[in-house]
Amino acid sequence: MPDSFLQYCRATLSGDEAEEVVKVIESGWLTTGPNVAGFEKEFKEYIGCEHTLALNSCTGGLHCALSALGVGAGDEVITSPFTFVASGHVIVWTGAKPVLVDVDPNTFNIDPEKVEKAITPKTKAILPIHFAGLSCDMDALLDIGKRHNIPVIEDAAHAAGSEYKGKKVGSFGDVAVFSFYPTKNMTTGEGGMVTTNDPELADRIRKFAFFGIDKEVWERYGKKQGWQYDIILPGFKYNMSDVLATIGRVQLKQLDRFNLKRSEIADFYKKSLSGLEDCISLPPETADTVHNWHLFPIRLDKTEKTREGLIEYLTEKQIGSSVHFIPLHLFSYYQKAWGYKPGDFPVVEKIFKNIVSIPLYPGLTDGDQERIVSAIYGFFDRKPPL
Repeated sequence: MPDSFLQYCRATLSGDEAEEVVKVIESGWLTTGPNVAGFEKEFKEYIGCEHTLALNSCTGGLHCALSALGVGAGDEVITSPFTFVASGHVIVWTGAKPVLVDVDPNTFNIDPEKVEKAITPKTKAILPIHFAGLSCDMDALLDIGKRHNIPVIEDAAHAAGSEYKGKKVGSFGDVAVFSFYPTKNMTTGEGGMVTTNDPELADRIRKFAFFGIDKEVWERYGKKQGWQYDIILPGFKYNMSDVLATIGRVQLKQLDRFNLKRSEIADFYKKSLSGLEDCISLPPETADTVHNWHLFPIRLDKTEKTREGLIEYLTEKQIGSSVHFIPLHLFSYYQKAWGYKPGDFPVVEKIFKNIVSIPLYPGLTDGDQERIVSAIYGFFDRKPPL
């Protein structure tokens, strides 16, 4: 057995990030400044959208987007239960109700038909999640939003570099928000990015992101020395620092290379694990998308062996794994506060029951990949085809 533990996830850093951070430190400008502006410009050009806003988290971006769209007490926002809790919490923070609807069993993304059925006069936004980096059916969701005059806010935390029908996720729709957490396809350590084609919405989100001040954050301390400002709304504090932005600028230049490597690893897994098709199901794909392979979740849906058993077995073999995600309606808060209960969303519960994410990141060597595949075959008492 190998002595080293193979992490479930590890950020891919080149060393250039450290050099650029040192330059920022030496410049004396650590908070929101020219590097944030540069990162926003470069990400805008990469995505192909009109406006970007770099923040300290995807969560902050979602919160600002909902707030800028006027979502508040008594309103409803439709979203998927198959997501990290941030997607639900930001709705609650506005005072609105998170209205959960089940997912499509073929994509694990929110089911547009169920979204439409859940719309009421109180619905103020639709918040789909691009699970694992596979784009949602955006044509259907945007059509629903347009017909009902409801904005669509994309949780694109997993989707940096993903495409839908030839366009980058984040370049269409009302607004999208990306995550640069260390587990994501590119990282700033902590951070997020809002993208939109609506100039008025972009301006309002920017004001919500920093206390509702009517000026750019760094204008107040630059050459203009503009100490006077007005507060036009009760904003938050979600601005990104130049230290984080400079890491993002280096990472963005490598994002396509990172995603290509992820795709190669995913192809290896798909080919190598095909011999276990009587035991497991591989992650979903669709013909009209480019998957960035943020996650590689397999399902033990054709066997009596359990997800928990595989996780324990992999741990014994010094291999990390994870589960994405515990559905929101299974948490005690969402049950007590909003009346959800087990059984409400049978599709997502069936998926969750036996899903396991195995390691997938650019730093995995060929030997690491073979080790992971061999361990999975070993769990099923099979000989790997390696």
